[in-house]
Amino acid sequence: MAFSGVLRPGHVQIRVMDIDAATKHYRDVLGLNEVGTDSDGRVYLKAWDEHDNHSVVLREAESPGMDHLAWKVLDSDTMTTLGKKISDSGIDVETLPAGEQPGIGERVRFTAPTGHVFDLYAEIEQPGNGLSIENPEVWPDGLHGMHPTRFDHVLLYGDDLDGSVKLFREVLGFSLAEQVVTQDKSLMIGAFLTCSNKAHDIAFIRSEGKGQFHHASFYLESWHDIMLAADIISRNDVELDIGPTRHGITRGGTIYFFDPAGNRNEVFCGGYQYYPDNPVLTWTDNELGKAIFYYDRKLNENFLGVTT
Repeated sequence: MAFSGVLRPGHVQIRVMDIDAATKHYRDVLGLNEVGTDSDGRVYLKAWDEHDNHSVVLREAESPGMDHLAWKVLDSDTMTTLGKKISDSGIDVETLPAGEQPGIGERVRFTAPTGHVFDLYAEIEQPGNGLSIENPEVWPDGLHGMHPTRFDHVLLYGDDLDGSVKLFREVLGFSLAEQVVTQDKSLMIGAFLTCSNKAHDIAFIRSEGKGQFHHASFYLESWHDIMLAADIISRNDVELDIGPTRHGITRGGTIYFFDPAGNRNEVFCGGYQYYPDNPVLTWTDNELGKAIFYYDRKLNENFLGVTT
């Protein structure tokens, strides 16, 4: 498929309560590479196979959660066009100047109906992934921790699910890959949306309140890497949420755990490839256990209920 418009999740800015403990977790346990800090004390990191300057930003705050998710778009004209479409849809838009984060250009910011803050940007420095772009090796020296290849997606909770799904589909051009609905199909409970050929780039779950953060997810190459992640979680006394297991939705292998502030992380592998002519895969709420945890087919209240 030809990529246009919104290309991928670019970076997520996560609130943490102890910047040193959080940096150690995301760098040494999760296995991201630390890029640097800024004058506000934010820490910048990236997965090893990402060319852009950063994909994760940690900001020390009094409470955990997600500040914003930023999307990389095709070019500056695309950013301007999408910004106007968002504004025309009735949502306020503001512009952040280039350099608000190191290496990144001007950004367009808006708040979705679920209360989550999103940015669009086109320009960012690309220092590379540590490999040559001519006759490259297949992986660099110095991989550590779980060493994910990329920041992949987020799952978010909020009240106006219908409004956010409409915004992402009709304005930003995302496709609905999978959905969870009530048995009578009268109400959408969850939406898994993609702007690429991944099973999802973002997911929303209907919930009371606004702006809730369920997890940020990072991609591993194999089920063996998921098992390695489980070993790393245990040997570092990291709080395990659930897994290793597999999802019915997206079909990915997965394990969930928490950073020191209580933000949930996921590392996963597999999943199917999505194409625009795929039918929407639909799960009904009476099969939600199997949809979320394919092996034991049971709901986990802690997994469903804990957000930041």
